[in-house]
Amino acid sequence: MPATPRDLPAWTLAAAALRAGQPAALLCVVQSAGSSPGRQGFKMVVTAEAVAGSIGGGIMEHKWVELARQRLREGDYLPLLRPQIHRREAPAHRSGMMCAGEQEVLLWPLRPEDSPTVVAIEAALQTLGGGAWEVSEATGLRLASTSPADFFEYCSGPAWHYREQLGFRDQLTIVGGGHVSLALARLASHLEFEITVLDDRADLPTLAANHYAHHRRQVDYETLRVPPGPRRFVVVMTVGYRTDAVALRRLLGQQYAYLGVMGSATKVAELRRVLAAEGFDLGELRGPIGVPIGSRTPEEIAVSVAAELIAVRNQQLT
Repeated sequence: MPATPRDLPAWTLAAAALRAGQPAALLCVVQSAGSSPGRQGFKMVVTAEAVAGSIGGGIMEHKWVELARQRLREGDYLPLLRPQIHRREAPAHRSGMMCAGEQEVLLWPLRPEDSPTVVAIEAALQTLGGGAWEVSEATGLRLASTSPADFFEYCSGPAWHYREQLGFRDQLTIVGGGHVSLALARLASHLEFEITVLDDRADLPTLAANHYAHHRRQVDYETLRVPPGPRRFVVVMTVGYRTDAVALRRLLGQQYAYLGVMGSATKVAELRRVLAAEGFDLGELRGPIGVPIGSRTPEEIAVSVAAELIAVRNQQLT
């Protein structure tokens, strides 16, 4: 089955607890900076007997879980918003970790009246239905009427407000549905990508077997269209040189977070020569793609490509 967003287990635990009438609390990293183990959007749900998700791990997370359980036992439903500074010399709000970054954590005790919102969030994540949720002391926890422009939105201060899109922030489109595509989709399904696989061949066994992709389609490369976007990663790995060139002609000039083509150095050099002679700007094209680890098998190639995708994504977030 295709992967679901990382935070679905947390919302699923929250929905189950509220349905059973059990106390639960949401922990969410609303802001982060530097080498923080918990990044903005990390979240977990805590009940008396279970936890799901993570806000960064380590001693910091342990203390927040214990604090949430203490508040649930005491029936304290006041929200708590507190910085966590990961430096031993910090004068206040030390997390107990030495990562040198900072994060701000929200503890939001879930009330019975939050149940419809929690259930709706869980359903949207399961179906990739989109939308957004938000929380503040003024509005409570609710579905948002508009989505934030940059996936996460946080306004600090006394009138703090946090909003977050539902689903995947990053999209991976793999043009080509062969064995390496299948291996890459399998690996990327653990890396928080919404995955689309496209191929021009009918009845392709590896495309039919790719249950890791959220979307699979047979397309004509001559009319290929992959929507541009700052969080869209595109990998071209079709059956051969000719179809790679056809696909790239349709993709070059679009604005993507990443555009790369798989192949030997000789093949990619020839692709570059031909496309440059046709007037295409190849400044944003990566290839041969993958971290150089001497990969041979589809699984090894997938690891090398996935490592490059992760490096590009994390570089964009710094």
